[in-house]
Amino acid sequence: MSDQLTLLITGVAGFIGRYVARYFSDKGWSVIGIDNSPPENAPLANLSTYYRLQLPTAELSDILQKSPPYACIHCAGRASVGLSLSDPGSDFYASTALTFEILNALRLNAPQCRFVFLSSAAVYGNPHSLPVSEEQPPAPLSPYGFHKWQCEQLCWEFAKVYQLSATSLRIFSAYGPGLRRQVIWDICQKALARNSLILQGTGRESRDFIHAIDIANALSIVVDKAPMQGEVYNLGTGREVAIAQLTDLVLQSLDLDIRPQFDGIVPSGNPANWQADISKLEQLGFFPTVPLERGIKTFANWCRAELIGI
Repeated sequence: MSDQLTLLITGVAGFIGRYVARYFSDKGWSVIGIDNSPPENAPLANLSTYYRLQLPTAELSDILQKSPPYACIHCAGRASVGLSLSDPGSDFYASTALTFEILNALRLNAPQCRFVFLSSAAVYGNPHSLPVSEEQPPAPLSPYGFHKWQCEQLCWEFAKVYQLSATSLRIFSAYGPGLRRQVIWDICQKALARNSLILQGTGRESRDFIHAIDIANALSIVVDKAPMQGEVYNLGTGREVAIAQLTDLVLQSLDLDIRPQFDGIVPSGNPANWQADISKLEQLGFFPTVPLERGIKTFANWCRAELIGI
């Protein structure tokens, strides 16, 4: 890629935003970041410019006119099923409404920009078969999933009505150093702090874990090669892993001899089993590079350093 290409990342100080900024910066892109975090919490080393803004804002139009980006990766928004259930209004405005505002700003100020929306496998709910392909009809279980689906529809709308280049990636279970929430962090935190482990669910629930490095790589491929006509892509590894198996992997990586227990309670809004059919993304040239065993080892070492300093 030419070093003249500019990428705009919303939510650049978030977990995935940081990985994306580093990946594209390393490839020679000029990366503009937007987030509401103070500069000391943003990945400034990987950014040509950082704007501390609370989106949506009229200032976005000025930014787009000043430095029209070749592509925009929309990482901003809430990432909690539980919070979407207790406060659906805030989730809607941080998801559906915000995505509309950004798409409309691009339509008016940078219509040639290629827009990538970070969606979620939450749009599927409980798939009727695995692996789940993009052809399976959405059936969300939470406001979070419904709002992600609505954002996908907006991408399709702007692609069809205004010919804006837009696409959505349904990310399955993202993980990697820097993520201080969700199941792998939860396992590490409880095991290291208490030397005991009681987890939600039965242990038979499953997920398809995708490392943030692979997410950034997939985004690069999509920006470069996708037709961008409002289509959607699954982003996972294609490997189904039971939470009980995942727990064993984490405990082995931490070198802890703990027998995990499961409380049998599955939180509302959470699907039982996930496994992605990634053949559509593979056709563009994407293949995951971080095996789960290696990724878990790296994550566990990072967690230990974060939580107990060694």
